[in-house]
Amino acid sequence: MLKKSATGVAVIALAVLAVCVVGYGSRRAAAAEGEINTPPLDSSADAVIAENGFSVEVLIAGAPGTEYAARGRRYVEALENAEYELRIHNPTGSRVAVALSVDGLNTIDARHTSAWDAHKWIIEPYGTINVRGWQMSSENARRFYFTTERDSYAAKLGQAANLGVITAVFFRERAPIIILRATPAEPKRGIDKDESAPMSMPQSSNNTGSVAGSETTRDAAKQRSVQPYPPPDDESAATGIGRSVRNDVQWIKMDLDPRPAGEVTIRYEYRAALVRLGIIPRDYPRPNTLDRRERAQGFEPKYCPVP
Repeated sequence: MLKKSATGVAVIALAVLAVCVVGYGSRRAAAAEGEINTPPLDSSADAVIAENGFSVEVLIAGAPGTEYAARGRRYVEALENAEYELRIHNPTGSRVAVALSVDGLNTIDARHTSAWDAHKWIIEPYGTINVRGWQMSSENARRFYFTTERDSYAAKLGQAANLGVITAVFFRERAPIIILRATPAEPKRGIDKDESAPMSMPQSSNNTGSVAGSETTRDAAKQRSVQPYPPPDDESAATGIGRSVRNDVQWIKMDLDPRPAGEVTIRYEYRAALVRLGIIPRDYPRPNTLDRRERAQGFEPKYCPVP
């Protein structure tokens, strides 16, 4: 089934590859890269460190962020106001398309869809790409950076239900690509202020004007008026929309296998939240005041000491 995907135009000697690799300093890899070697705190998390060899790393200042494996998940420590990028590796001998979301929003068009329906990035065989931000047009992106929920890009779009998560779903190519010439209409697939609010709403095409359809519409409106999630706060980590950087992309069609070849999910939190979750130990021993008071005694069997 043909799916449309975005690829960056990188400066590469072989012209045949120039439309197939994402920008941001992408490079080809000779072999699959190893995962970050942090000791897991929970052995049940081993299975999520890598998915069929596919890997996603959060780079902060060019270096992998501190990772923890716990609760069957993979956690990364966020650093407030720090810019970050995502390094994604394809260990296979075929091209793959990866649906990449941050805070539940597609990094190409900021929509919340299924992985199959999402616009995707292309990775060459044994290749690695670095995605540094939200793709705002065919030429520019805005940097990812760690910030508060209230300041996050998702909160500004009114879609703050999935903050603190990065997900990449990989699909293998089944047939050669067909290169399409970029047109001015393509940027419509990006963010439009008028379209941002209803992006994640269910389709209403089946409501055909019937009474049941009208009631469904009223119920949906009532549910939207009642906030189902706590409002964004100023303590938890989320991803903002930062400074503009150049990243040229163009659209191609690929015939993809609809079965995902792999999926990697990363949760990110500030250190205080990781401590509260019990994923990393406290920097200081928690005082057990009540235990100290229970062991208190009124007298010691001694005389008064000499000062």
